[in-house]
Amino acid sequence: MGQNKKIVVIGSGFGGLSSAIRLAAKGHDVTIIDKRDKPGGRAYQYEINGFKFDGGPTVITAPYIFDEIFEAAGKKRDDYFRLSELDPFYRIFDGNGKYFDYMRNEEDVLREIDKWNPADKEGYLKFTKRTIEIFKLFHPYTDKPFLQFKNMLKIMPGVIRLGAYMGTHSYVKRYIKNDFLRKVFSFHPLLIGGNPFDTPSIYLLIMQFEKEWGIYYANGGVGSIVKGFTRLFDELGGTLLLNTEADRILTQGNQVTGVRLKNGTELEADVVISNADAAFTYRNLIPEESRKKYSNRQIDRKSYSSSLFVVYFGTKKRYLDSKLSHHNIIVSKAYKKLMKQIFKGTKLPEDLSLYLHMPTRSDESIAPEGCELFYVLALVPNMKANIDWEQTSEAYKDKILAFLEKNYLPDLRENIIAEHYIDPPHFQKTLNSHYGAAFSFTPSLLQSAYFRPHNRSEQFKNLYFVGAGTHPGAGVPAVLSSGKIAAELIDAPTNQNKR
Repeated sequence: MGQNKKIVVIGSGFGGLSSAIRLAAKGHDVTIIDKRDKPGGRAYQYEINGFKFDGGPTVITAPYIFDEIFEAAGKKRDDYFRLSELDPFYRIFDGNGKYFDYMRNEEDVLREIDKWNPADKEGYLKFTKRTIEIFKLFHPYTDKPFLQFKNMLKIMPGVIRLGAYMGTHSYVKRYIKNDFLRKVFSFHPLLIGGNPFDTPSIYLLIMQFEKEWGIYYANGGVGSIVKGFTRLFDELGGTLLLNTEADRILTQGNQVTGVRLKNGTELEADVVISNADAAFTYRNLIPEESRKKYSNRQIDRKSYSSSLFVVYFGTKKRYLDSKLSHHNIIVSKAYKKLMKQIFKGTKLPEDLSLYLHMPTRSDESIAPEGCELFYVLALVPNMKANIDWEQTSEAYKDKILAFLEKNYLPDLRENIIAEHYIDPPHFQKTLNSHYGAAFSFTPSLLQSAYFRPHNRSEQFKNLYFVGAGTHPGAGVPAVLSSGKIAAELIDAPTNQNKR
């Protein structure tokens, strides 16, 4: 492996924690810095009036990816946090309150299709065969680096053969006739900040990830995963510095030498890993004159994902008689128009499509006794759209709560006893996402794999990237895998380091 290195990781999100634990387990001297008062990045947990609200990701799949991190340190994940399997994965509502339970088992899915359009069962089975082919072809690349163009050339024949370059909705449309069912089987790009009408169907491998390994809830919320990771990191001798903000990555020629903090302190490093947004890192932490690639203009011209508006609320009553499940997706009637307004629009759409999380369905421990905890998420345009959020956010929050009260949660507003929200300025200022894009770059074919910022900087050979803005992309499994890729590149023998 060579000698142990002094490594500084900027950001304690899942990508930073994944790489830091693996490297600390190998004996490296690893320090994580984070500007906030708690670790977790997007997975920050808010504790308000006895409620524990997960700030960001709530859908957990592929437990093996978590297990590998603990195994790398000779530990068992179950000793740090527990996962409970969920079925249905999602309950998806049409605009009229009728719903489809998206289940793991194929027979259950076919029964649900039967309720909407029995004629689509045959098409669904054909569609599933194709998603399995897409998964088999591309899954092996999800935890391998894409540092050279020849890696991209290897997968392109498969992309073309399977039609995996087509927009996801168009791909589903080939097999499914019912309009609502088309939405049901093409929504997965929304989980990584992509428009189902544009995102290439290569990303249908997410759907197969879920079927292969299931969907889980982390007992105590996703915050329990962050606590488990940070406890393990501490046991391995790692250093976590909170309320500690990076000001600049220090460079000398084509090497980085450390990180200067906002307070002027300089942390020397043999290796720097940025779990900050990749666009933000280049644009704000490395002076433009030091960069041969990724000029400010190049970064600004890239295509960015949607942003998010998320309301967290706790009620003093339970809503166990509602139609709601643990994970709920509420689809608007004018869905295609809404997607266009979110991803290409310049103003806030009138219509709503929502993801409503109700984790107290599965875990009462995260709320006071007799109370219900919710999190509702609306995709909204990123900060490239000219929306004055200072003037808009409160009214938009009220609009979402009024919609839920009218359609799903009677007397909601009079029962709320804890409340918080985050909006695009939060993503831009607090989470340092360029343009407030919640998932970094749009998941398009020309911004995936080789065409995304690499896990090792093309210019600075000891600067590495983890998180949503690098390969393999957004979403918890991908972000954790980016940490694995970076850690393996850092420890790889020189002759393997060119992959």
